[in-house]
Amino acid sequence: MKLDDNDFDLLGVPRAFAQDRASLDARWKALQTEVHPDRFAAQGAAAQRVAMQWAVRVNEAYQRLKDPIQRATQLCLLHSVSVGADTNTAMPVAFLMQQMAWREALDEAVQARDSAELDRLAEAVAQQERQLQTTLAEVIDTRQDWSAAAAQVRAWMFVRKFAADVHRQLDLLES
Repeated sequence: MKLDDNDFDLLGVPRAFAQDRASLDARWKALQTEVHPDRFAAQGAAAQRVAMQWAVRVNEAYQRLKDPIQRATQLCLLHSVSVGADTNTAMPVAFLMQQMAWREALDEAVQARDSAELDRLAEAVAQQERQLQTTLAEVIDTRQDWSAAAAQVRAWMFVRKFAADVHRQLDLLES
């Protein structure tokens, strides 16, 4: 185990989109136990600083791998494909039309203070996220089509941002 290992190798999990969350959690906890700075208290400040670096690195890797969007992004990067979320916002027309329709529905529901409509919208978005996750698993683990995976990650980022907007509006309406 090296500090510059990729997240999958560092945590000792397969380089795959599909991950068993319980196994990932268990591996993270085991590594945290191994590298926790308190275990190195008797070895002095320098050993504790190194242990702290390890603990931070393990936590960062775990945070990335437990999030499916970040995990997919890491897999793309391991195969030299950048998701390009900051520079590539090209999306299929049908996807963009859906986004526009959702935005309009959100605006209308907020103006009407219609929590039932916001709930329906939240469920539609959650369904889209489940579909994107299924598609990513297929594209990455079965087909290993990294450019298609990057496009799916970008789409999911759009959907996740919209989902956060819907939930924020639901929270505001309920308060």
